[in-house]
Amino acid sequence: MPGRPLDTTLVTDLVREATAAPSMHNAQPWRFRHRPGSRTVELRGDPERAMPHADPDHRALHLGCGAALFNLRVAAAGEGLRPGVRLLPDPSDPGLLASVHLTGTDGAGPEEGGRARPGTDPGLAELRPAIPLRHTSRSPFTDRRIPEDLRARLAEAARAEGADLAFPGIWHLRSVLSLVQDAEGRSGTDPGLRAELERWIRTGADVSARAGDGVPDYAFGPRPYGGRATVRDFAGRDAPPDREQAVFETSPQLALLGTAEDRPADWLRAGQAMERVLLLATRDGLVSSLTSQALEWPDLRWLVRDPQTSMGVVQMVIRLGYGPTGPQTPRRPVEEVLDLV
Repeated sequence: MPGRPLDTTLVTDLVREATAAPSMHNAQPWRFRHRPGSRTVELRGDPERAMPHADPDHRALHLGCGAALFNLRVAAAGEGLRPGVRLLPDPSDPGLLASVHLTGTDGAGPEEGGRARPGTDPGLAELRPAIPLRHTSRSPFTDRRIPEDLRARLAEAARAEGADLAFPGIWHLRSVLSLVQDAEGRSGTDPGLRAELERWIRTGADVSARAGDGVPDYAFGPRPYGGRATVRDFAGRDAPPDREQAVFETSPQLALLGTAEDRPADWLRAGQAMERVLLLATRDGLVSSLTSQALEWPDLRWLVRDPQTSMGVVQMVIRLGYGPTGPQTPRRPVEEVLDLV
């Protein structure tokens, strides 16, 4: 059967799926542009949603946009299209993060050398059903261990996007957990970081009044009572006294996602790899949350790297396991993030 025509209706649907991607504090720092009649969708960063204290170099912004780019590729492949991607296609316009040319009848792999890579990636379309199911879970996970074959497939998914994924051993895991706790303590006493975080917190009436972005109170998760929680405490000192408490894992299953270099193109590749790992994990029954606190402090970020691996720099710490799925968090209407010009 013939596929849907590549018109503004289809492009709007593709972008809507792209925006289901995770981003720091659910700020959704992306904008898309499509010229009706063309076969190209452009992805730009939205500087108004940047975080100058926690993310002065816009690394996290690039990761979130990379995750949205991957969702766009997956959705396009699910429609029988071949998404050819160019990262940072215009050196004179660093705000233009990627262009996606939609052709063909199947999915294409990630960009290579600034040009759309030829060939296909049949695994893209298979991940599409996981896009609406992937949600951040800030609840405790069970002690059930992730099978080694699934760990290997998650690492392979990261490699397919030009990144590495490693599960640290027990000694380095303890180090990472200490670094996360150190970062949480620092952030809680930094007025600039706390003010920046509060910009994206939605509580009480604010949940309905500003329902398009940010982290709503129903997604905070319980207050850690025991164990080694790596989830960010959005409630902070203003948490209601009746907030639920829970015991978290004593040995959470963390994965370090990293790249060889640490440039904007690497951040975009890491964002795509992160989302590919998260969608595969969701499809195979895992739940997840992202832990970036220690990566927001340059001195701590270097220590997160496992010296026993060849990973150059860590771009994200991913908590994986089995447990309750997280709630769906708000997204802005697609009309706010897609320009049809």
